[in-house]
Amino acid sequence: MRGWSEGLYAIVIALWVGGLWAIGYLAAPVLFASLGDRQLAGMVAGKLFALIGWIGLGGAVYLLVFLTSRWGSQVFKRAVFWLVLVMALLTAASQFGIQPLMAQLKADALPREVMESVLRDRFAAWHGVSSILYLVQSVLGLWLVVWSGRGLR
Repeated sequence: MRGWSEGLYAIVIALWVGGLWAIGYLAAPVLFASLGDRQLAGMVAGKLFALIGWIGLGGAVYLLVFLTSRWGSQVFKRAVFWLVLVMALLTAASQFGIQPLMAQLKADALPREVMESVLRDRFAAWHGVSSILYLVQSVLGLWLVVWSGRGLR
């Protein structure tokens, strides 16, 4: 059973961090460059970001349970535990705070597109905050990949 849980630990990290990088730095830019409709590209990208957010939250739960069961109270002395926890908190802040706020701004701008409304500056500011949090999470994810073996030994 230990080999299975260790394998799942590695798979979860690969899926979460790989998904962050693939969606944020490959899929989203390609959508905006290829579709020609920024509103449609933003909608599709938003759905992809929400999906990787849920994958991240689910993965973080498994990783935190795995690390805690592996190390007990010593888990708080492990950097890998803190990396996962910070990444999970950033994901939760985006999923349950920033993204709903941005969706509300879009809804309040209707029938206009939000970037053509008086809410443009607020939306752009929150989009910037979201982008910075995503970048921080992506860099922490790389750090998690490098340090993931520390959770096993």
